[in-house]
Amino acid sequence: MLETPSTPAITRTIDARGSFCPGPLMELIRAIRESQVGDVIAVWSSDRGSKIDIPRWIEKAGHRLVALETRDGYDEIVVEKLR
Repeated sequence: MLETPSTPAITRTIDARGSFCPGPLMELIRAIRESQVGDVIAVWSSDRGSKIDIPRWIEKAGHRLVALETRDGYDEIVVEKLR
């Protein structure tokens, strides 16, 4: 992914491929708790539910969905911690 003003550099990547719901979301929540405001976290998930569940949680938790891209066999969900 090219870095542009709207897609900040990823500071942490969680490889949750092969993990099933709610695993990828729980790993993201743990990473958000450990991160600083402004950090950008990418989650790689092969679980189909993640591309619905994770953006829903991000909105509810007050963070920003930076990108959601389907890769070869998995989704990359990029989140910026806002608070």
